[in-house]
Amino acid sequence: MIATKTIPDFSIPVHVDQVGIEERASRFTKRSIKNETKINGLLLALNMIDLTTLEGKDTAGKVKQLCYKAQHLHDSYPGLPTVAAICVYPSMVKTAKLALGDSGIKVASVATAFPSGQAPRDVKIRDTKFAVQNGADEVDMVISRGKFLEGEYNFVFDEIATIKEACGDARLKVILETGELVTYDKVRKASDIAMYAGADFIKTSTGKISPAATMPVTLVMLEAIRDFYYKTGKKIAMKPAGGISKAKLALHYLVMLNEVLGEDWMTNEWFRFGASSLANDILMQLMKQKTGVYQSANYFSID
Repeated sequence: MIATKTIPDFSIPVHVDQVGIEERASRFTKRSIKNETKINGLLLALNMIDLTTLEGKDTAGKVKQLCYKAQHLHDSYPGLPTVAAICVYPSMVKTAKLALGDSGIKVASVATAFPSGQAPRDVKIRDTKFAVQNGADEVDMVISRGKFLEGEYNFVFDEIATIKEACGDARLKVILETGELVTYDKVRKASDIAMYAGADFIKTSTGKISPAATMPVTLVMLEAIRDFYYKTGKKIAMKPAGGISKAKLALHYLVMLNEVLGEDWMTNEWFRFGASSLANDILMQLMKQKTGVYQSANYFSID
């Protein structure tokens, strides 16, 4: 907790240099990466993925299949790391927990009326507690974007703090849904509110709307994490989610992460990708590096 630190006045306007952010973000995509570094980066990115299934048609069988994939990403490539976590709805947490066993892979669960967040607070609390009681190691909550856009910043702060308390020992990822916040100024303010309210992670998106994660938005959030760390001494993790499906783009994100926050954040404890389709592209790139040829997409499971 940061009880000894002064909580900012969130009514004070925040100004982010849009041109500067977009120009700096574009520069991260132009870095030259040597082959050995590329392979290490791909393995690291693979270990940072939260494999996710969040559909109304989810079944126990589908969740079990996803958990199997998490533990057997490509059996013909020995020594691969596992992904970081499996992310499911609260009703599927117990199934995922049993399927993952002692693999060390975390079980994350969305909660708080994901993805809209349009539910009374007591419903969101029960949703969170249900997920944790069933074994969730991490909870992904969505902020009340309507309240935030109305300027009800204290409401958003109090709701996050309440859900954090309901999480108990589970880590809390706070989803800003940046595509609905629109401006970098609002993304920065929402990031600050989430961190001061107790978020363990700040996360860009639900993956249900477009645009989802972008490099400039992620840069704004990484800089918010850096500034928060300088002020409080508390590390906050980051999760860009949605729209990151190619290995090359994931490497660009890792370059940005390293240059903004440094090596201490270059682990899956402090950075995640919310992009299930990314795993297969990374596996294809790794097999290309190993064998010299691309394998067909048919060699990789869809789920």
